[in-house]
Amino acid sequence: MNPPSLPWRKPAGKRSQDDTPGSAASPGAEPSSSVRVEVSGEGAVTAGRDISHSALGANSRVEHHEVTNRIEGSSVRGDVYQAANLTVNLPPPTPEPDRRPVRVGTVPPLATAFQPREQLRERIDRARERNTTVVLTQVLSGGGGVGKSQLVAAYADQAHTEGVDVLVWVNAAETSQIVSTYATAAQRVGAPGADGQDAERDAATFLDWLAVTERSWLVILDDLTDLEGGGPWWPRPPAGTNGRVLATTRRRDALVTGNGRARVDIGTYTPDEASAYLSERLTAADSTHLLDDRTTDLVRALGLLPLALAHAAAYMVNEDADCAYYLGLFTDRASRLTALLPPGADTDGYGRQVTTSLLLALDAATRREPVGLAVPAIRLAAHLDPAGHPQQLWATEAVTRYLTTHRTPSPHDSPAAGPVTVEQARSALRLLHHYALITHDPRNGDRAVRLHALTARAARETTPVTDTPVIAHAAADALRAVWPEPEHEHASHELTTVLRANTDALTDLAGDHLWRFKGHHVLFTSGTSLLRAGLSFAAVTHWQRLTTDAERLLGDDHPDTLLARGNLAASYWEAGRTNDAITLGERVSADRERILGPEHPDTLTSHANLAASYWQAGRTNDAIDLLERVLADSERILGEDHRNTLAARSNLAATYRQAGRTNDATTLGERVTADTERLLGPEHADTLTSRSNLAATYRQAGRTNEAIDLLERVLADFERILGEDHPDTLTAHANLATSYWQAGRTDEAIALEVRVLADTERLLGHEHPDTLTSQANLATSYWQAGRTNDAIALEERILTDRERILGHEHPDTLTSHANLATSYWQAGRTDEAIDLLERVLTDRERLLGEDHPNTLITRANLAAAYSQAGRTDDAIALDERVLADRERILGHDHPHTLTACGNLAASYWQAGRTDDAIALGERVAADSERVIGEQHPDTLATAEALRQWRSLRSAGHRP
Repeated sequence: MNPPSLPWRKPAGKRSQDDTPGSAASPGAEPSSSVRVEVSGEGAVTAGRDISHSALGANSRVEHHEVTNRIEGSSVRGDVYQAANLTVNLPPPTPEPDRRPVRVGTVPPLATAFQPREQLRERIDRARERNTTVVLTQVLSGGGGVGKSQLVAAYADQAHTEGVDVLVWVNAAETSQIVSTYATAAQRVGAPGADGQDAERDAATFLDWLAVTERSWLVILDDLTDLEGGGPWWPRPPAGTNGRVLATTRRRDALVTGNGRARVDIGTYTPDEASAYLSERLTAADSTHLLDDRTTDLVRALGLLPLALAHAAAYMVNEDADCAYYLGLFTDRASRLTALLPPGADTDGYGRQVTTSLLLALDAATRREPVGLAVPAIRLAAHLDPAGHPQQLWATEAVTRYLTTHRTPSPHDSPAAGPVTVEQARSALRLLHHYALITHDPRNGDRAVRLHALTARAARETTPVTDTPVIAHAAADALRAVWPEPEHEHASHELTTVLRANTDALTDLAGDHLWRFKGHHVLFTSGTSLLRAGLSFAAVTHWQRLTTDAERLLGDDHPDTLLARGNLAASYWEAGRTNDAITLGERVSADRERILGPEHPDTLTSHANLAASYWQAGRTNDAIDLLERVLADSERILGEDHRNTLAARSNLAATYRQAGRTNDATTLGERVTADTERLLGPEHADTLTSRSNLAATYRQAGRTNEAIDLLERVLADFERILGEDHPDTLTAHANLATSYWQAGRTDEAIALEVRVLADTERLLGHEHPDTLTSQANLATSYWQAGRTNDAIALEERILTDRERILGHEHPDTLTSHANLATSYWQAGRTDEAIDLLERVLTDRERLLGEDHPNTLITRANLAAAYSQAGRTDDAIALDERVLADRERILGHDHPHTLTACGNLAASYWQAGRTDDAIALGERVAADSERVIGEQHPDTLATAEALRQWRSLRSAGHRP
């Protein structure tokens, strides 16, 4: 039996003529006056008033309630049925997602002559690739005008070209701008829940959408300033790698990083990029004629700063000013950035004048803790070297006192704000660092605090004129406060170098403000530091400037003027400008004697310094006369035990030694040693120095073993008391090596000199005069050891270095020429030796004078070279002149005179003048026994040569 068919089911393919909309019912059905239909189940559809004409989805349930009939629990499974009088309300179809690209915000155009900065972009991209599982936000952090916005604009252009789905550019200076731009983006991408009614809610839905969307996106937050307020609005890393965030900010504190963000520090152009920009910019303006040989200098003067280069290029085009002309304007201290880089020159759309851009973050920093210190701090830093200064300056009383008195007032400050502490001063540094106004990085050592030169200039140009003198003195006081004492400068070589650079920068910027009633102490400290460092040419420049300033501001007779002149004379002496040193030294001595009196300690010091110049000039007798006078005055005025008196006695002993008065030098040197040991103690540095000087006298007297014993003791004491790296310890090493050399202990001398050279190179640098002297001493030992090739190689290197560093006419350079000639002579390269010695002799006669001891030594060496070359007559003529000059200048008994006699005797022997040679040799032997002693090596050598000559003559031998 077949089941009954449902009353609303029709046979397939047939249609009743009554089956039309609006028909009452199928046959057999009874009408109802009240019907309630409830449907449930997946796909259920409610229809018209008559259940028999409804359509039901699969798995639907129907409940039918009516007055005369009740049907419950009916269900339909399978197909959908259709009947007459059917009304169906279907849900709207799901729309296809909109895949069109979305662009929100205005990306700034790339600047004319835009530089891609490939190396910098590689760093940015590497920061993104550190973690490929999440979106890394790269935060480009840097000061104003370095081109951060241009870099991210280039990324935006690239993303647009490559078809990124969603590109959002946010001007993020204020949090409200971030929110409003995000809200707009939410509407544009169709983020669920974004209805345009609440901006913050819509912005939040945009962030949610970014975290789940499969579309590619790039969000750029440009000029992010309020990191605290903007914290909730950083996009969250999505599940995939389809998104990226780039941000630019001047801030670089801890809030910049973390939570998937990586900071990339943005600096200026490289020199090549800066030059390329300027060239391309001027070329684009058809102004290539403005490029000249000062282009490189100009881009460096502009600090390689993109913003400054853009403004400068526009100014040059507008005014038809070439690089040289504009550079002159820019470096003129009277010029202002507002005139040189005016707002009207912003043709690349940076949007701000240079000074404003560079200091934009300063207002915000001023309001942060420590409140009110940002402005005075950057103004102080702006008067120092942009390349960096030591952070310990900010721990000095000078700086904290300045910050206390120049704190920017705040309406919330109490009138009794306390003094600024060292901790607050350091916090002010960190605050400026966080806002990219300076760079504070202790890893940079003594240059831990830096700022861009244009930022510094902008800060100075916005500083009230009345504040400049106070700032200059605060900076100068701070520099002097951290300057190492002279005896410790060797251990702080880098620090003193940085302090000198900062003093120079401050001097240039402060003008006359450091000459209030007298010259600031730091000016003189820096100059004497140059002398101690062996930087004689830099010292000359420094003291020339100080002397000129002192004469102009204080007058010719002011004590500081006399002090500056005296140091300038000492600088001339160090630089080998002996005649200039003597001329100025005589003036200083006369002025001090006139102004201070003949017995003033400063007058005696001037006399002693002048004597040193006489000594260097070979005017030994003049030096001795003056030093004997200084010693007598010091003993009378200061007392025999005064330290200045001991110094005068020591200087006189050294001059006696140079004059060949070895016995007098020994007697006086032994007294100095005994007095310093008694007065200062056996371990005082002056005591050790006096012992070292006495050893040199012993060595000259031929008492080589005593010299070695004393120097070994001195060296041990220096190492123990002063340390192995102290300059006096290095000098003791060198002196001991010389004594080893004289004693024939050449291998020991070489080993010691190799060590001294390594130490001086490490401590003082490859180009320090003491390093070059150490090399020369080692070359001499190579020469004595017969290692002629090694000696020549080293001496040629020394000569090249001294010509480059000291100049062709410096006495040390001439000595290098002479030493190299001697090595050529020993190597049998006689012609080269003669050519070089003739040149040296001409230079020394011209520069030092015909009677200078070094000139006489050169004549003697040239005579020896002539003799080796077989030019006997030339050798004899020169030897006879040398002997006559030494007898006239040094006296008959001077060791150098005895050496000249011996050399002439040897030339006579070589020329076959046997009797003349033996007669002169006998004279030399007798004088040597009398003057320097029977056991002196030179006396013994002369006696042996004389014995051989006599033996050969007796055998009938002729040369």
